Amino acid sequence: MKFPPSLLDEIRARLPVSDVVGRKVKLRRQGREFIGLSPFNAEKSPSFTVNDQKGFYHCFSSGKHGDIFRFLMETEGLSFPEAVERLAGEAGVPMPKPDRHAEQRERERAGLADVMEAAAAFFEASLRQPEGREARDYLVNRGLDDQTCKRFRIGYASGGRYALKEHLGKLGIANEAMAKAGLLITGSDIAVPFDRFRDRVIFPITDLRNRVIAFGGRALRSDQQPKYLNSPETELFHKGRVLFNMAAARRAAQEKATVIVAEGYMDVVALTRAGFGNSVAPLGTALTEDQLALLWRVADEPVLCFDGDAAGLRAAFRAADLAMPHLQAGKSLRFALLPEGSDPDDLVREAGAAALAEVIDRARPLADMLWTREVEATPLDTPERRAAFEKRLAETIGRIPDVRVRRHYGELFRDRLAEFFGRRADRDRGGRAGGWTGGGRHGNDRRGGGRAPWQRGADRAAAGASAGFSGQGGGGRASSDLVRRLASARQALPRREAILLLTLLNHPELLTERAEAVAHMELSHRDLDRLRGALLDIAAHHDCDPADARKRLVAKGHGDLVDRLESLWTGAGRAEWWVAPDTATVDAERAWDHTAALHHKLVTLHRELKAAEMALQAEPSDENLARLYDIQAQLANAEGTEALMDGFGQASGRPMRAF
Repeated sequence: MKFPPSLLDEIRARLPVSDVVGRKVKLRRQGREFIGLSPFNAEKSPSFTVNDQKGFYHCFSSGKHGDIFRFLMETEGLSFPEAVERLAGEAGVPMPKPDRHAEQRERERAGLADVMEAAAAFFEASLRQPEGREARDYLVNRGLDDQTCKRFRIGYASGGRYALKEHLGKLGIANEAMAKAGLLITGSDIAVPFDRFRDRVIFPITDLRNRVIAFGGRALRSDQQPKYLNSPETELFHKGRVLFNMAAARRAAQEKATVIVAEGYMDVVALTRAGFGNSVAPLGTALTEDQLALLWRVADEPVLCFDGDAAGLRAAFRAADLAMPHLQAGKSLRFALLPEGSDPDDLVREAGAAALAEVIDRARPLADMLWTREVEATPLDTPERRAAFEKRLAETIGRIPDVRVRRHYGELFRDRLAEFFGRRADRDRGGRAGGWTGGGRHGNDRRGGGRAPWQRGADRAAAGASAGFSGQGGGGRASSDLVRRLASARQALPRREAILLLTLLNHPELLTERAEAVAHMELSHRDLDRLRGALLDIAAHHDCDPADARKRLVAKGHGDLVDRLESLWTGAGRAEWWVAPDTATVDAERAWDHTAALHHKLVTLHRELKAAEMALQAEPSDENLARLYDIQAQLANAEGTEALMDGFGQASGRPMRAF
């Protein structure tokens, strides 16, 4: 049986290669690929790679290479039809029923693709004709040069009712084929079919093979409605399954390690001109599940870039809701909100590409967006409203199907709730540990003037700084302050984590034997996590001194973060003297190991403390209270722990026992 290419493309789009291969091969991520031991040859060192973006696996030991269909054929001895049928079932793609007309329809699809290509060429040529002058002026005013127009194959549909129809007719293309391709307006009440696109700037829409399957037309006059006009659904084009510029963005995403989702064609063009060729856009509608699955096939954490207004914030929240039932380990979204009143095109023209890059770099995690929405939904000045707030958070978390992801969301939101509402164990003041005192953290807290924590703007901002919310209970209305905070909030660096990474930067030789420990170290700050990855990458491919390591980090865009680490260290008088580059390696090594062990212990104890607080709230027994006190005591002791190691510091000329 011959399968239509569209069926095979649909299956590939829904099933990442790593998912199919991972059932037989234990894979681990390495950069943008996965590696593992060859399923074809016995080996001790992994030579088998999988690349989801390219859609292929490659085995260096055997030379075998292919896609998901080939993998099943090679490893399970299936025929090609059997492999297609198996994977179609897993992907939820219905198999075509035996149909003697199937090949005819596939030929028609190929014919429609030829029609669309001819139309695209006609629109491109029309832009450069005298009739396209107004369109060219519009594009120039929007900052598009000739190279950009050629890159996106931008064209112009003249105002004539039959210009495209007559041109394609001269090429021997029948009106029926033009109508099936969505190029003509037809109907029982229309005696003579006419061009769908007239007097518009034309943006070709392509599939993953970069074949033109539809068009988007932008009006040139304010009185021309609609402002944007897309091709109708056809055999080639299904709007909810396609993203503008996806074919080109997929290639660029391999280098950028992410993909950016903007709101429209011109946003994608502006982002591309600013250096973000990994940008795409839905086609005039909200993001769909199929489009989300396509994005996750290209990148683990796509960045959604929305205009900085209330509508942009609503679009971000809709996307967050869409993602919740599909979250899984390693798959999420980030959100970049532009300054109010700006879209990517405006920002690039007014402030330059660097301003746009900064907004993208500071994209907020999905969890922050969800928290912000619920905080801003209604005032939280009564117990009932606070209870409703907690209920909404619980319902949001409950929509996550992945048990591990759901658990981590639960822990994160419990932490924020505890901070937000001031739940603290306070045995010194007589309050019940882990309970609610009724007066904020302490009933007679003078700093709050007797006001509860949810009434103090400063406390709320501090509690939610990492989430970027305004804390003013906007009743569901997004404010410009909220957008600004979400777009630019910068979380303070955790000192211990920063010191650990700065030591590695000043002593890159420590990474040689500690790469695995560094890779598994729990870091709470997203920027530090990125720096950790860059350090590991440098250590894996280069032998370098601290100065060279800094140059490489700056080249990777981490210069500002390195400066922040240095400022944090020097700002405390360099108390951790062993961080300095001129410290003897043996001292830096012993101090780093001790601090890393302490960090791991504190992270574990804090996690146990949360569990103990929850247990006490659920069952206020003496046993649970004693457990809570015990963990608090361990934390107090651990926080004050000093290293007492014989000979520590002598190699660096500092004969002391503690640091």
